[in-house]
Amino acid sequence: MKALAASLLVVSAISMTSFTSSAAEYRPIAGGTLRTALPLDGETVEVAAYQLRALPVSQQEFKRFVLAHPEWRRDRVTPLFAGQSYLAGWKTPTNFAPNLAAAPVTQVSWYAAAAFCESEGAALPTWVQWEFAAAADETRQDARKDPLWRAKILGWYETLSPDVLPAMAQHPANVYGVYDLHQSIWEWVDDFNGLFVNVDSRAQGEQKVLETCGAATLSLGDKENYAVLMRIALLTALKGQDTVNTLGFRCAKPASKK
Repeated sequence: MKALAASLLVVSAISMTSFTSSAAEYRPIAGGTLRTALPLDGETVEVAAYQLRALPVSQQEFKRFVLAHPEWRRDRVTPLFAGQSYLAGWKTPTNFAPNLAAAPVTQVSWYAAAAFCESEGAALPTWVQWEFAAAADETRQDARKDPLWRAKILGWYETLSPDVLPAMAQHPANVYGVYDLHQSIWEWVDDFNGLFVNVDSRAQGEQKVLETCGAATLSLGDKENYAVLMRIALLTALKGQDTVNTLGFRCAKPASKK
């Protein structure tokens, strides 16, 4: 945690000009009491009101960011902030493959995602912010007790990821007007490295993800929501420099002042 905090100071010190995506739309979420899946002392946490991006960050949006902040090009980024697979699927260091403008950007490190959100006057959502919004379906703020809804979400995890990710918003928005929290990509959260503080999974690689999935069912608050458990296990197995072909991000902001 101390090393991560020190690295964050370096990220914040990087010179950034203002970058605002015209496509960025944030949805207000009132917050409330969340029955979290995390193995906390209590089963519920209070989530303050916030705003969440309606869509994950797209390839086109991240391209604009890279052009405005060339220190985040794959051929210039410092290894401290991104591994060798960072934006590896892009055709060039400043452009993605054809016909992917509306697809979510992936192969982005936590540091790059955090820098993008900072440039937009935002931050990566915390886990409980992401989990709170992701509990909703099209009509309910919390659909997690519905076995049919859980089965639909889990079905995506059981399907092989396509070689080319489709455009976003192929599924209906949830009750908050937020798209693609499920059935699209995995997503970075701000506090990814502190979700399972009792499991040092980051040092063990992908095999530890599988071990964590099995062991965690004994302590997670929402044992029936295996899809959320899988996300927690994946995130705790990562380091900030890591990238994954199906891992992207969206940003969050504090609630707007009236």
